[in-house]
Amino acid sequence: MGTATAPGSYLTTIKPCISSSRKMLISSIVNISTEHKEASWTRLASSSNISSRQPFLHRITSGPVKFEKFVTRAMSETNDKPLSGLPIDLRGKRAFIAGVADDNGYGWAIAKSLAAAGAEILVGTWVPALNIFESSLRRGKFDESRVLPDGSLMEITKVYPMDAVYDCPEDVPEDVKTNKRYAGSSNWTVQEVVECVKRDFGSIDILVHSLANGPEVSKPLLETSRNGYLAALSASSYSFVSLLKHFIPIMNPGGASISLTYIASERIIPGYGGGMSSAKAALESDTRVLAFEAGRKHKVRVNTISAGPLRSRAAKAIGFIDMMIDYSLANAPLQKELSAEEVGNAAAFLASPLSSAITGAVVYVDNGLNAMGVGVDSPIFANLDILKDN
Repeated sequence: MGTATAPGSYLTTIKPCISSSRKMLISSIVNISTEHKEASWTRLASSSNISSRQPFLHRITSGPVKFEKFVTRAMSETNDKPLSGLPIDLRGKRAFIAGVADDNGYGWAIAKSLAAAGAEILVGTWVPALNIFESSLRRGKFDESRVLPDGSLMEITKVYPMDAVYDCPEDVPEDVKTNKRYAGSSNWTVQEVVECVKRDFGSIDILVHSLANGPEVSKPLLETSRNGYLAALSASSYSFVSLLKHFIPIMNPGGASISLTYIASERIIPGYGGGMSSAKAALESDTRVLAFEAGRKHKVRVNTISAGPLRSRAAKAIGFIDMMIDYSLANAPLQKELSAEEVGNAAAFLASPLSSAITGAVVYVDNGLNAMGVGVDSPIFANLDILKDN
C-alpha cells in the first residue's frame, strides 16, 4: 500500500511549539497565570514526557486567542513507542471515495486525509471525466497536490469509472450507452462498480459520497422543471442511498460512511436552486434513517458533513461561489477562508474509531456560519460594536 510511510495521523497545527521526541504541537496561544506555570509544567512534563520547557513557556503569553490552520499530521514510522494523544489510525482500512475527478475538491481532500491516516484509497470517477483525471495522475499534474504531511505522495490504488445515477446496466438509456463520452468504459453503474471492487479487494471499511449535480441549479425553485428537480435528487441524494445499499454487503463491521451536504438544506440560499436545496435536505434525512438501518443490521455508521463554501471547479459552475466565500468571511464566528483540508480532517475523524459512537449526525465544518441567525455585515448593524478578528 502506497501510504505505508504514514501509518497514522494526528490533528495538529503546522507550527511546532514544543521541542521533544514526541513532536507535540500546540494549536493556540492561551492565558496561564504566572503563579501556576511551574505546577502546570510539572504535571504536563510528567504526563507527556517533554524534555524541555523553554519553547513551551516561550509561547505562553497573555494575548487574545489566535486560530491557526489545522492539518492532518502523519505519524512517523520510525518511532515504535506509542505516542500520547489520540491518534487517527486507519492502517489496514480501505476507503472508496465516490466523486473524485480533480485535485481541488472536497473528495480529493478527504482522500488525502484518509491516506495520511494510513488508509488504502480507491476512487470512483465520473465516466466523462475519467480519461482527463487518469491522464493527469499519470503525467504528474497532481503530484504537488498529492504530497502528504510526511512528504510522501498519496497513492490511489485504483480508479474506477462510475456514474452513480444508474444502479445497474438495465437502467442506462440507449442515448447514454452510445454517447461518445462513455465510449471505451465499462462496468460503471453502481452495481457493477461494487462487483468490481469485491472481485479486486473483497471488502472496504469506509465509503465516501462526494457527488452532487443539479442540471437546473441556476433556476429558482418556482422555475425548476419536474425533470430537473428529480435529476438533482437522483444525482445528489439517492446516489448515496444506492451506493450504501450496494456497498454495505462488502463493508466490514465497524465501518463508516460519509456524505457531503450544505447549509441550503435548512436555510435559504438564493441562487442555489434547481431542487438542490431539496436534494441536500433529503440527503440529511436519509443520513438519519440509514444510520439506524445500517447500524442495526451491519454495524456501519452513517454521517454527513455540512461543509462551507469552497472554490472548487464544481462550485464555480454555480456562478456565485466567490460571493458566498466573502459572505462567510464577513459573518462566520471564525473569520477565515475554509480549506478543503479542514473538511478532509473532519472526515478522517468520522471514519476513525475515535468517532465510534457518532452516527446519524450532521457535522458542520463551516467556521461556525451555520450558527448565525443574521448577517452581521448588514448596514443595519453598522452602529453596533460587533466583535471582529484582530
